[in-house]
Amino acid sequence: MTSLPRGRTGLLAAVAVLLLSCAAPARATGPRDPGQDWLLLDVTQGASRWAAPARTALLRCDPPRGHATATEACADLDAAGGDIAAVPPRKAPCTMIYRPVTAHAEGRWRGRSVAYTRTFPNACVLHAQTGSVFPPATGANGA
Repeated sequence: MTSLPRGRTGLLAAVAVLLLSCAAPARATGPRDPGQDWLLLDVTQGASRWAAPARTALLRCDPPRGHATATEACADLDAAGGDIAAVPPRKAPCTMIYRPVTAHAEGRWRGRSVAYTRTFPNACVLHAQTGSVFPPATGANGA
């Protein structure tokens, strides 16, 4: 079994505690209970998912919160049925500079487990392909 890097293990434990502390009794609303939707999103510099995350967010959509474009991210996910790979690509003037980033998402969306990992040539291409789902870069380097 592969062990998680120390930073990732602590982050996952913190998310688990947060989710358990915010848990409410189950509501009889059927399988589309948006209060149970959450995605742990991270973007790492490079082609390795196991590098230290450049940015991380816990996206919740009832109400939208978790990163600067949470409202748009929730709308993109709804439009794609929760499938990040099905988010319609956007036209963007991306450079051809190779500075890979790896996007990873795991959680639950509309009662289904979500697991997504993909490496993109650079952060611009990541956002062109995944819309607002992943948290935007806060630095000038686009990581």
